[in-house]
Amino acid sequence: MDQANILIIGGGVIGCAIANAASKRWQDVFLVEQFPKLGMATSTRNSGVNHSGIYYPKNSLKARFCVEGNRLTYEFCKKHNVPFRHCGKLVVAADAQEVEELAALKKRGEDNGVEGLRLVDADEIRKREPHIKGVAALDVPSTGIVSAEELVHAYARVATNQGANIVPRAQVISLEPLGATIRVGLRIGDEEDAQNETIEARCVINAAGLYADEVAALLGNHSWKIYPVRGEYCEVRGPRSSLINNLVYPLPHADGLSLGVHFTKTLWGTFLLGPTATYVEGKDNYEKKRLPIADFAHSAKTLLPEIEEKDLQLGYSGLRPKLVPPGGKGIADFVITRDANVPQAIHLVGMESPGLTAAPAVAEHVAKMAAEILG
Repeated sequence: MDQANILIIGGGVIGCAIANAASKRWQDVFLVEQFPKLGMATSTRNSGVNHSGIYYPKNSLKARFCVEGNRLTYEFCKKHNVPFRHCGKLVVAADAQEVEELAALKKRGEDNGVEGLRLVDADEIRKREPHIKGVAALDVPSTGIVSAEELVHAYARVATNQGANIVPRAQVISLEPLGATIRVGLRIGDEEDAQNETIEARCVINAAGLYADEVAALLGNHSWKIYPVRGEYCEVRGPRSSLINNLVYPLPHADGLSLGVHFTKTLWGTFLLGPTATYVEGKDNYEKKRLPIADFAHSAKTLLPEIEEKDLQLGYSGLRPKLVPPGGKGIADFVITRDANVPQAIHLVGMESPGLTAAPAVAEHVAKMAAEILG
């Protein structure tokens, strides 16, 4: 049986960032990921936006870690050659009725410590984004775009270079508290030749994303339930991709379900339209009953009247690990806590957007929590 100081469950951006932070401090750090590759789920099926922190309630974990993580993400990308573009974004009011909401969003961002926010008029919008129609916009200069996949792998690469052990195709099948440690049962390998192994860890960190509630349940903790929400994208390629220069957002949904279907000029020169937000059954339901392209074109025309259905082609989709059930409203905060009955375990639940941005700040916070356990 192997032994570890820290075992991290989940090889998404959060788990890999924690592996990076933990392996700076301790030897015998293990990360296990059930899929063949790191970041295959939520971490790389998104817009790749380095968010500013304007959307989240004051003093929430999302606000705190997003603002801090925005800066740390840029620093990490520069240091480790992860492609990114620090381009800013516009949150656009489509009509005069939305201008008041725009001002409220600006104040919320300022309350959270987001710097440089300013309201701009229609002329400024046209200078930045000539094809966008709006009466006013919130200019958010700290926002940018990163290569999510390369960011995940860079965190993992640095962690490995610091001595961390990263094991793909390793599914956690049991968690058994043993005094000061937790015995972790693993099923490692492809289905046809998988083998059961165990590892004993002084600290287990549950960063399992969509499956974090199921991992917690292995310890008898049924405090949370993840509701998968699918976000779908369309992509515009070729000459029509020049309709968008950088990042353009509508005002966020009032129910808190999403930030709205927005335009993202990708690092490879196309632009994405999305994501939508639909509750689905199943944590691997990426493709069943995809939305028709006509729905994307219809929603996009409010801000981008020139877009046509023929410009769009169906893109990828992703799943958010929502803590708010269908019909619920509001933004649920991140859950980052030690297990009430098994204090050697740390749970991270509901790590949806802005998880990509917040990852390095979350990782530092979790490393401090781990230090309380390890002494």
